[in-house]
Amino acid sequence: MLANELISDVILPLRTSDTGNTALSWMDELRVAHLPIVNNESFLGLVSEKDIYNLNDPDEPLGSYQLSLARPYVFDDQHLFEVIRILASMDLTLIPVLDENENYMGCITLSRIVKEFAETGSIGQPGGIIVLRMNISDYSLHEISRLVESNDARILSSCMRTFEDTNMIEVTLKLDKIDVSNVIQTFYRFNYQVSASFSEENNYEDLLKERFGSLMNYLNI
Repeated sequence: MLANELISDVILPLRTSDTGNTALSWMDELRVAHLPIVNNESFLGLVSEKDIYNLNDPDEPLGSYQLSLARPYVFDDQHLFEVIRILASMDLTLIPVLDENENYMGCITLSRIVKEFAETGSIGQPGGIIVLRMNISDYSLHEISRLVESNDARILSSCMRTFEDTNMIEVTLKLDKIDVSNVIQTFYRFNYQVSASFSEENNYEDLLKERFGSLMNYLNI
């Protein structure tokens, strides 16, 4: 999935003639804390809620202030994971997308990323979740897959979480079977540490949301 496939059709850029109050109104309506400022097709930078609140008079046009704007962006052909990494590293609610000539194309919102991650994480498919904890040197997705498939199950998606200052990792597996008890017993026989398992849909939806946060942190290395 590339950045140009994730552009929102509801985020309109601000112009330098727009006021701070206009920016705040749009942010509130769109539930974002940042908006791009564009001059023709040129991306000038992102303005944040904090920037607006620091203005002397929010009824004045944004162009009347010497704003020091951050200018984060991704190119239209960058991958979803790179988009997530930049969003996470800068704590943004959206990220502008530019073409190869650095012309403004639109924005990708954090909510759109969450939706895409949920879809690619097989959240909509029935199945159970198993969470393994292990030393990173013991990690082998091939071996884990072999043990899962020995129980006539298969891995729909997986996510790895690292822990700071340790060699331990947590591997979350989404399987195509709701009853994962046999798979868990197999992991125990092969001395894997099973730290959690979920079979109900509402549980693994919550877990996927948590793991999205873990992915954001993981990419922000």
